[in-house]
Amino acid sequence: EKCRRKVGMTTVDTHFKDKLEVSNTDHAYKHPPELSLEASATLSSSPAKTHTSRKSFEKEPPGSPLTSLRSPAFGHIPMSPDRSHLSPQVPGYVSNRPEIPPEILEALSKLTGQDGFTLAELVAEQPGLTYDDFLMLPGHIYFAPGDVSTNTRITRNIRLRAPFVSSPMDTVSESAVAIAMALMGGIGIVHYNCSIEEQAAMVRSVKRFKNGFITNPMVMGLDAKVADVLDVKQTRGFSGVPITDTGKIGGKLLGIVCTRDIDFVADREMSVTEVMTQKLVVAREGCTLTEANELMKSSKVGKLPIVNGNGQLVALISRTDLLKHRDYPMSSVDKSSKQLLCGAAVGTRDSDRARVTALAAEHVDVIVIDSAQGDSTFQADMIRFIKANFPSIDVVGGNVVTSRQAAHLIAAGCDGL
Repeated sequence: EKCRRKVGMTTVDTHFKDKLEVSNTDHAYKHPPELSLEASATLSSSPAKTHTSRKSFEKEPPGSPLTSLRSPAFGHIPMSPDRSHLSPQVPGYVSNRPEIPPEILEALSKLTGQDGFTLAELVAEQPGLTYDDFLMLPGHIYFAPGDVSTNTRITRNIRLRAPFVSSPMDTVSESAVAIAMALMGGIGIVHYNCSIEEQAAMVRSVKRFKNGFITNPMVMGLDAKVADVLDVKQTRGFSGVPITDTGKIGGKLLGIVCTRDIDFVADREMSVTEVMTQKLVVAREGCTLTEANELMKSSKVGKLPIVNGNGQLVALISRTDLLKHRDYPMSSVDKSSKQLLCGAAVGTRDSDRARVTALAAEHVDVIVIDSAQGDSTFQADMIRFIKANFPSIDVVGGNVVTSRQAAHLIAAGCDGL
């Protein structure tokens, strides 16, 4: 056994039996004053072994070849050369590269051997492995945690800021988990152990949770009642409803009904025309999301309608979405709509094609084909159906475990495996 891997009865070379002492309390090793640099390079050269006592030892004097291997002061980079004469503005690995003299590297190699195994060596040593069988060894770092990028791809076209995807299981991923995953930079895959309508509603909840420009907002007409606005508030969680002459997006904007307009209205049958706010702050079509957000902040409004030159409603921006963007800067969002990314699982039956159509109508971003054996004609046909009819939706195929299986699904057109 190497001396650093023993506690108490530690074996070392006979040549140093009176010169090297090991503590069983802090498991460190020390070199005596008289140990020369040349001698340190010959560690473990003698086959004879003996045991040392468990005495405490004194600090090695300056100049000892392994003095630099002691634990450094907090915040110092271990085994780095003196860089105090360099500009503190020299960043990165170049300015802090550890430089270990060759003779000390040789001594370390003979004393402690190689640190761990490479991947090839590990598999050759023990082909069958579980997660408990090995540890990842730490190495020298030259960066702060904030400098680490966790960006990764889930498909050909979708990149996540955090490499986390929730499983498409009915006990794992519904709308609440999918929202939480997306807000934290991952993505949730909504399960399909439910009706088509239920799954589509869950995807809708995720996509409506956070928006940039809301291009399909809830709109009402002049015939709407206060009761209609209250129903929207109860079922969908918001009450800022634009009122147009047609009752649809694209109609001329006449006003907007918010919570403060109906909080103290007792008559549920009152027309919205009697309570709606008509003096509105609006943004013009063509403005950027940044410009619209700045206008919303300066005017202190909760909803900002976007209108064209004819005063027709084309989009809406919500203050709550602005706050969500501030509070969750890592969130996974669609580049154009700024809505949260959301995935959904489907099977390979013919009936699942109707499910795909319903999910596409809710602007799902990625569809995961849930199958224990991915290399099948049924899955290849489903991939081709989705890509032919909904090319903007990315498709993840699987499960696969061989390169031939993967090649078949890639040839069918999937965007991820």
